[in-house]
Amino acid sequence: MDHAASNQLSKDDLIALLLAQEARIAELELRLGLNSGNSGKPPSSDGLKKPARISSLREKSGKKTGGQLGHPGKTLRQTETPDATIDHFPETCTGCGKALNETMATDHTARQVFDLPEPKPLLVTEHRAHSCRCLNCGTQTKAAFPEGVTAPTQYGPRIEAFVLYLQNHQLLPEKRLAMLITDLFGMNLTTATIARIGQDDAVRCKTLLDTLRDLVAKAPVKHMDETGFRVGSKTQWLHIASTVLLTFYRVSATRGGLTENVSGIVVHDHWKPYYTLSGVLHALCNAHHLRELKALVEIEKEDWARHMQRLLRAACHATNLAREADAALKPDLIALIERRYDAIIAAGMAFHEAQPALGKLSKRGRQPRRVGHNLLLRLLNRKQDVLRFLTDRPCRLPTTWLSRTGE
Repeated sequence: MDHAASNQLSKDDLIALLLAQEARIAELELRLGLNSGNSGKPPSSDGLKKPARISSLREKSGKKTGGQLGHPGKTLRQTETPDATIDHFPETCTGCGKALNETMATDHTARQVFDLPEPKPLLVTEHRAHSCRCLNCGTQTKAAFPEGVTAPTQYGPRIEAFVLYLQNHQLLPEKRLAMLITDLFGMNLTTATIARIGQDDAVRCKTLLDTLRDLVAKAPVKHMDETGFRVGSKTQWLHIASTVLLTFYRVSATRGGLTENVSGIVVHDHWKPYYTLSGVLHALCNAHHLRELKALVEIEKEDWARHMQRLLRAACHATNLAREADAALKPDLIALIERRYDAIIAAGMAFHEAQPALGKLSKRGRQPRRVGHNLLLRLLNRKQDVLRFLTDRPCRLPTTWLSRTGE
């Protein structure tokens, strides 16, 4: 808008324009201040501006850093059954210079070197299926090859297991995996062969995957999330459902393609389609809430957010202590946490209701709200789901539920 056009606006229009610009500036400032430590953005999006890791969402345990008393440790120790022993004897006496030999040995000290075996070329095993003619009736019978030996030349199960491990667990790309096989074993494994090994394994694992999916879906509590990624030139969605012991991955062409027949408690990040699941209870992931609250504390300077941070951490700590003692939180303590929760929400709502409106109605016909106001409404309307970990024992697992993990 130029100067001439602005002069034609009424006082009310100018005030509305200033409020809209204020809201836009606040939104842009918030975006600039968001990173993987105070939002749901992945660490890879931080780039060269990644902030120094000087704080963490993990609650303090009160213990000293390092290994705790009674921890077995991982120090390299000598073994009583070495694979090879090399004896070393002095050649001459340091006193008189006379020659020495192994028959003069009196004692020894030992030092052990742990190392990988020297890479060797592949072992080639030839299977020969012979035919035999019966001396009684003259019938010729041919021996059967062992199960799995189906081609004139093929790779064995150890090579396939090695490829699957490096590609699917260590996430090596096909070309780098082929290079590694060549460097270590002198074998030229093509990327097409690597892809074929993966496809064959997927077929063999179909029954296992179906069983895994059913076990996770029926578990008392499971965590669900989704992320987009590219397969070829198309966007696909990777859905994950996990328990403490099991993790089920599934690729879908749509973000809303959720796992079916889910029961029990579902822990998630408040993505609305999760609330379309029927026959389940919901528990909102407070790790996400803590990151959002951190942004409000650091960028927006909203005092209620700092109090909510402390309350959620204290509630998590109290719940973990009760779980370690195999007990439930006392009803009086739960009531105290809930009263404090309600008071913080009320203070936050009063703060935002006192702020000037952010411009005109949006296209959906509602007044635009600040980020903190939206979070408050979620915490207010979904209070039972936010605090479900206080009363539902399955929701106390894992212990890092209120902590930032995996980075």
